[in-house]
Amino acid sequence: MTAAGSGTTSIGLRGVHKSYGRNRALDGIELDVAEGEFFCLLGPSGAGKTTTLKTVAGLEEPDSGAVELGGRDMTGVEPYDRGVAMCFESYALYPHRSAYDNLASPLRSPKYRLPAAEARTRIHDIAELLGIEQLLERPVGALSNGQRQRVALGRVLVRPARAFLLDEPLSHLDAKLRQAMRAELKAIGDVRRTTTLYVTHDSVEALALGDRIGVIRDGRIVQTGTREEIWHRPHDTFVARAFGRPLINLLPGTVTADGHFGSAEGGFELPLDVPAPPGTAVQLGVRPRDVALGEAGAGGEATGGGGGAVELTGTVYVTEVLGRATEVTVRLGSRQISLVAPRAAAAGLRVDDPVRLRVGLENLLLFEADRPERPGRRIST
Repeated sequence: MTAAGSGTTSIGLRGVHKSYGRNRALDGIELDVAEGEFFCLLGPSGAGKTTTLKTVAGLEEPDSGAVELGGRDMTGVEPYDRGVAMCFESYALYPHRSAYDNLASPLRSPKYRLPAAEARTRIHDIAELLGIEQLLERPVGALSNGQRQRVALGRVLVRPARAFLLDEPLSHLDAKLRQAMRAELKAIGDVRRTTTLYVTHDSVEALALGDRIGVIRDGRIVQTGTREEIWHRPHDTFVARAFGRPLINLLPGTVTADGHFGSAEGGFELPLDVPAPPGTAVQLGVRPRDVALGEAGAGGEATGGGGGAVELTGTVYVTEVLGRATEVTVRLGSRQISLVAPRAAAAGLRVDDPVRLRVGLENLLLFEADRPERPGRRIST
């Protein structure tokens, strides 16, 4: 499934504003989700993700702007008649009913009623897909949080819909099940070609699931794109920080007289052609997995490493084992830089040990310096 599909817009938001008193939840949201696309909306708590879903579903009316479904303006259209199915983070199940009855409830409504045999088949197919077929006769109140989450997701998937609206549907699952369910969700989309707007605060989920990703901040979508576009060409430092664990390293510096990047302390200079006037305050973005450990050595300034890379020297600040890899944080003067190294390569490193780092130039990012009112924007290179 790709966003290309038919090219038809399934979900459209046109300058949508929504406030609760003095709190502005949505600030001119613009969004197009293509027919059959799995679109992930990523952002921190309070960014406006759930409000966006509720507005599409018709559970909230925008103060201004328009919501379109299949090219039709939904202003004044009741949620029941919008043809979308929403999964809430808070489950919203009938606790006194069985898991089967909760799954069956959408298929008993006048709009989506199915013959009993067909309904049973759909319910058991979805239950098997979600791994809850052994729980169908149990009351929801007797299920764990993770089991309830899967029932809530199944209740959405069981009925036909023009779009699925999923609000953090995997947030209450353990790590192993969450990973398995990501794969299942992607398979469901590939088979059914149903437009899906998926809200998450987890960048791993967004990268794993999304045909495209939108990053939302303070009620505005600041960037949309494929996972490759978002990862390699983030619009600003907010987007850059949203993806990748460990977080991207942001090192402050200035543009030198010859147009290169010079670190803020003057400890090193990188031969990058920065399209900004000398003296401009900038930040260098270095993803931890683009830094490699070299042989230990002393020194201070960067040296050419050949092959489009430079070498930096520093001292170990802390190490943290991450399974087969190790996160190493290294001091460069008064700054720190993190990297992810194979566990064997980092074995034996101790605090204050001298180390040499090899930084590839190909994937480095440059941003304006952050300002109080907004993150630093990317500088084209």
